[in-house]
Amino acid sequence: MSQPLALIIDDEPDICELLTLTLGRMDIRTETAADVASAKALLESTAFDLCLTDMRLPDGDGLELVEWMQAHAAGVPVAVITAHGNVETAVQALKLGAFDFISKPLDLKNLRNIVENALKLEQAGEQQARLQGESQPMKDLREMVDKVARSQAPVHISGESGTGKELVAHLIHDSGPRADGPFVPVNCGAIPAELMESEFFGHRKGSFTGAVSDKIGLVQSADSGTLFLDEIADLPLAMQVKLLRVIQEKTVRPVGASHEEPANARILSATHKKLGQMVTAGEFREDLYYRINVIELPVPALRDRGDDVIELAEHILKKLSSSISLDASVKQALLTYPFPGNVRELENMLERAVTLCASGTIFVSDLNLRSAAPVEDSPATFTSTDLSNQVEDVQRQAIMEALEKTRFNKTAAAKLLGLSFRQLRYRIKKLGIE
Repeated sequence: MSQPLALIIDDEPDICELLTLTLGRMDIRTETAADVASAKALLESTAFDLCLTDMRLPDGDGLELVEWMQAHAAGVPVAVITAHGNVETAVQALKLGAFDFISKPLDLKNLRNIVENALKLEQAGEQQARLQGESQPMKDLREMVDKVARSQAPVHISGESGTGKELVAHLIHDSGPRADGPFVPVNCGAIPAELMESEFFGHRKGSFTGAVSDKIGLVQSADSGTLFLDEIADLPLAMQVKLLRVIQEKTVRPVGASHEEPANARILSATHKKLGQMVTAGEFREDLYYRINVIELPVPALRDRGDDVIELAEHILKKLSSSISLDASVKQALLTYPFPGNVRELENMLERAVTLCASGTIFVSDLNLRSAAPVEDSPATFTSTDLSNQVEDVQRQAIMEALEKTRFNKTAAAKLLGLSFRQLRYRIKKLGIE
């Protein structure tokens, strides 16, 4: 494999020398340019593997170059070097297509992480097939996932409950340069407020009653990978301030620690709530909103995806049982049903139908469709979601009891529950039973 080639753009000879030496130790060849015009000429004539550019140049700025590269050198990941604390400029660069940014004075460890991630982009595999559907909204979503996976910019995934926001976050991680690192999902609404700081940032032994040993927090457990903050709207305001600092400074301070430590995790977030409205109401910090929402990725509701519902239904049914099929009338019913619970509701509906099906064919009567089903944000939708969670809890308990009775023999447990082995295995995976 040939040595990677990097382009360094800076009018300060000392910075160029420092970057050249640092990249040279990483076995990366370099070329340098002192202004925008020279950089454009080199980018048009030479195949570079990555680009590092200062923001302030004699004949223009780095933002102009980043924007130009999206049209003329789109395959070259570019990271910008910003003045310390200039968060607004860094965010603007990410929105224009920059891969990442690094602040002056240069942190060489952080720089090496950025460079290593940029070089991994060529190795990122195609994962988009896991986002099923040929509707235009899904084609647009796959295209956006592919674009944001190449960046290190924070991405906020919006959409109704049950649309598959965590799947999208996982795909961004798996399709990008951090795929070899951990993917750490966190349900922000499930952590008690009094434990939140310790859970996120870790703690030192003896820092509070019950801290009998050092503990690594969720942020650092996602080092070199991705931290997915699901239902970020549920974070208390005090915690939002601390999270903002983590994102801006890329450091954390464990509870009881005397100094900050590096935090090299990409931040993805999601919620079904309207964050913009929460900012207006004073329920969510505006500065954090703009920091996590550098790129917004909306996930379409199932009712807006047309014929995708049939493809999804058949895919889910195949996982549940290879011997059961859908009656033609079921397909028509699925196409006209509004699915307030989205893909999650479709999964639960088909699970129930397969369990009750006795003829080998699922009919409309097996689906238990709700009439005039409401869309999200109405009281009935939340009742439906709560009921779905209760059903899952009952299923989980029944499976655990059956496994314990059969000494964790899955074949015997499936027989006890009246399920096929395949159905039981699917439910164990879906319900997160270890």
